[in-house]
Amino acid sequence: MRDTYNRKIDYLRISVTDRCNLRCRYCMPEEGVPSIGHGQVLSFEELFRVARVAVGLGVRKIRLTGGEPLVRKGLLAFIERLCQLPEKPELTLTSNGMLLADQALALKQAGLQRVNISLDTLRADRFEQMTRRPGLEQVLAGIEAVEAAGLKPLKINVVPIRGVNDDEIGDFARLTFEQDWQVRFVEFMPVSGGLDYSPASRVAATEIIKVLESIAPMTRIERQGPLGPARLYQFAGARGMVGVIPAVSEHFCAECNRLRLTSDGSIRPCLFSDDEIDLRTALRRGCTDVELAQLLLGSVATKPERHRIAEEKEPVRRRKMQGIGG
Repeated sequence: MRDTYNRKIDYLRISVTDRCNLRCRYCMPEEGVPSIGHGQVLSFEELFRVARVAVGLGVRKIRLTGGEPLVRKGLLAFIERLCQLPEKPELTLTSNGMLLADQALALKQAGLQRVNISLDTLRADRFEQMTRRPGLEQVLAGIEAVEAAGLKPLKINVVPIRGVNDDEIGDFARLTFEQDWQVRFVEFMPVSGGLDYSPASRVAATEIIKVLESIAPMTRIERQGPLGPARLYQFAGARGMVGVIPAVSEHFCAECNRLRLTSDGSIRPCLFSDDEIDLRTALRRGCTDVELAQLLLGSVATKPERHRIAEEKEPVRRRKMQGIGG
């Protein structure tokens, strides 16, 4: 699949649920958000059908997201089915890590290849302040379980927030001297308003890189295989790598290769746009695979050239991040 700007679209992010066991301040308000009704969420059979047709059109990477994907029952069986697709797409998952200690080995045995863990602080009190829930020890135990299960390379995503956790950039980066991890610093993406952090809370990629450069000499790592959003570096003598994802200040739209399927059955061509194509209605009226493929191709055709979130003073969008899948 190629869009109107000749970008190859081969990556599908599937949000299996909008539910989450944390209440991160940059994702949702303290009271949470109304959950999508059970009847509106796509069944695993419907999610699998979309994935199967998308893979038939050329998708070669699938990432499972949420909310928190591990809170949905039946996920392991879904992963096993995805792994049986003859095209063998790369299958990964993004998690907040809270439930990984108990599930990492089963995820590996089901066929999952890799995990990204979202973790914004290494301090227990700050973790509770940022997520409105205790749980840092659970996440650290989850990281150990992921390592033991062989779900590698492990990627840890950190969102620096000005005046909140930006003083920990160095602490996270230094982990790569001893651990064979990718620690990636993601610019705060103010997808919607009404959250505790405003667009002014964003720490720009240039600032992050200055902090990294003050730690030790580092070398830019050229990516092997498909391009991704992270600009990768490695400190001299380090086992792992650090990455910077300039999602807002230096958008990577020219390299964007993805579509997003929300848990209630809408395809979003762009994370930062409210434009969506409804698949759920078509699925439940009995559309053919050809019709479903046409809807996916139509979504590809509507991908914008780039987002303009950096030009917005206050983002106003219908969905918050947990309802999109990141």
